[in-house]
Amino acid sequence: MNSLPRTVHLTKRWGEDISNPTQQDLAAAVDELARSDSEHPDCWLSAEDGWSVSLFESGLAVLENIETDEGPWYLTSVSRDVALELWSLLRAGDLTALRAKAWQSGYGAPQK
Repeated sequence: MNSLPRTVHLTKRWGEDISNPTQQDLAAAVDELARSDSEHPDCWLSAEDGWSVSLFESGLAVLENIETDEGPWYLTSVSRDVALELWSLLRAGDLTALRAKAWQSGYGAPQK
């Protein structure tokens, strides 16, 4: 298993940044996505090694590593619980479990 402790940063949809967010911080950010805002449709959790999971109000999730150019991959119809699971796996550094999800290649198309 590729699991290492890591520093992560949460960027909430209206620009608030939180270093090493708690589970409650993650849940609050996901809950913000329930409100429609076409100018700020997403929020993301990123790790210092370049891995990030972006979540969109449409239910789209994107996994990529901007440092190593791995990805992007996407999931659609992501529920609140799955969104929190994805972020929890990234926060824990469990890339094996995170990458084992049914990701499809590309960025996907935001769903309306």
